[in-house]
Amino acid sequence: QVQLVESGGGLVQAGDSLRLSCAASGRTLINNRMGWFRQAPGKEREFVAAINWSSGITYYADSVKGRFTISRDNAKNTVYLQMNSLKPEDTAVYYCAFRRGTTAAAAAPALYDYWGQGTQVTVSS
Repeated sequence: QVQLVESGGGLVQAGDSLRLSCAASGRTLINNRMGWFRQAPGKEREFVAAINWSSGITYYADSVKGRFTISRDNAKNTVYLQMNSLKPEDTAVYYCAFRRGTTAAAAAPALYDYWGQGTQVTVSS
């Protein structure tokens, strides 16, 4: 069992920055993958970014490349999502997720095994 707790969401204006955090407990993250997804009202959950914990290899959705950065802190068992140049279309509930192993597609929500409760990000224009 893995417990994931997100924090850092909020209400910001377009162009601002936010950093989301996701603290993991219950299982080693070594040789596994952590991801960030988001879901806007009336839309499906979509992939944002992922990181292979041991290698540090990262993956990004095209819509956030160059604006968002995923990183991890091994000592704190925490994954971060630094979000810069935020846009109103980034408004969503953001979820972190844990996947056993690092094979297969990073962007498929169905491949992730554990999910956090989500944190709301609202970007006003």
